Amino acid sequence: MSRVQTLTVAVAGVALLAPSASSAAESVHLRPSRTEARRVAAGSALPTALPHVAVPHRGRVEPVARDGRREILTPGAVGPGSSATPGPGGSAPAASDAAASDGPAADAATTTGSATPEDSGPSPSGGSEPSAPARVTAADLLARVSGCTPVSRGKYRKDRGRAATVPVCGTREAVYWKADMDIDCDGRPGRHCNAATDPSFSSSTAFAQSDGRPLSSEKLPYVVVPAPSSIWDYRDHGVRGGSVAAVVYRDRVRYAVVGDTGPTDIIGEASYAAAESLGIDPDPRSGGTPSGVTYIVFKDSRVTPLEDKEAAETQGERLAREFVDSAD
Repeated sequence: MSRVQTLTVAVAGVALLAPSASSAAESVHLRPSRTEARRVAAGSALPTALPHVAVPHRGRVEPVARDGRREILTPGAVGPGSSATPGPGGSAPAASDAAASDGPAADAATTTGSATPEDSGPSPSGGSEPSAPARVTAADLLARVSGCTPVSRGKYRKDRGRAATVPVCGTREAVYWKADMDIDCDGRPGRHCNAATDPSFSSSTAFAQSDGRPLSSEKLPYVVVPAPSSIWDYRDHGVRGGSVAAVVYRDRVRYAVVGDTGPTDIIGEASYAAAESLGIDPDPRSGGTPSGVTYIVFKDSRVTPLEDKEAAETQGERLAREFVDSAD
């Protein structure tokens, strides 16, 4: 028999050994190299097994390298075409068999790139948070009290000997007036408020702090309301000691409490601390301002204890916001 015929019979015999197409995976054999053909022609036998690729069913096609090994796409691979490192003997590692099988494991093994969780939740920084409401400005409050519905039966003087020109105005939420600011230094004596610095000094205030002592004009921002009279009685309008007040001067808003009462026919007075917080000269002899101050007292409000400045600020800002928004 010639060498050509021997080669033909040998190749045909190897082909008969291939598994049928009905098996779980088809074996795809590689063509013998020229070296192997020469060895067959010389009378040597072909190798009993050649490198092969398992081709799964369901029409899934997987890339095949030139050397016959299957390329494995693993999670985290740089991109298509990345192959797993072959194991000993030139075959792919055992994990490659899972990639060729059906089911969820195979799908996960052939996913390219890193998976992204469906719900990663809020970012570590917490994401954007709702912003706090803007603080009430002087312009906001002045716009709200631009008109006047008088609640007093008459008008008040700014100073003794002056004409009565100031009415007390009111809304459902507050009463207010626009006047000057005189300095009330009454209450507990201090470095700035005492009988030596203020000829009209009084060591008492109409309303006391929680321990029964008079208020401190130097430390507590408070406003003065006229003592009850036929002109106006503050008690009839939800105002009392400790009621929250917003005081506006130029572009400043400060919060205070009702802390003292004054003459029955004069309006426009506040404590040393209230004037100082607004940038008004607080000196009881020469300080104060002749005009431009708006006093807004919120009805049925109260700071407890009366001397709690932080509580007055918190309540004042909240009540001022409600007052401004109620005009919408």
